[in-house]
Amino acid sequence: MFPDDIMYHKEHAWAKVSGNKATIGISHYAQETLGDIVYVDEPEVDSTVEAGTELTQIESTKSTSSVISPVSGTVLKFNEDLIDSPEIINEDPYGKGWIVVIEMDDQSQLNDLMDGTDYEKYIEDEVKLK
Repeated sequence: MFPDDIMYHKEHAWAKVSGNKATIGISHYAQETLGDIVYVDEPEVDSTVEAGTELTQIESTKSTSSVISPVSGTVLKFNEDLIDSPEIINEDPYGKGWIVVIEMDDQSQLNDLMDGTDYEKYIEDEVKLK
């Protein structure tokens, strides 16, 4: 359910790293919790973001939620397919439903993220607490 070639943030964002670039999206768990996604706020290309701060917002039929960036860096690209079809996140959160590509400032921040196995355990523990 949680691919192991992806790193996960405790706020349910994921990062797939290639060199100094990270493709960012939200986890299957996050999209499932949100319900039907109807809008993704487009972050500004060339803007900078800090790890642990809001990258963008997603609106669903249930609520509006912040997407917290798992890494710091510069936004290089936004998935423009989400403008007309935000539901792609629900359909394919780890593939076509990616949100942005970030050029990372500090790859050591990846050490603060979880692999798929640890994230799955984190989800189980989080759900038990609710």
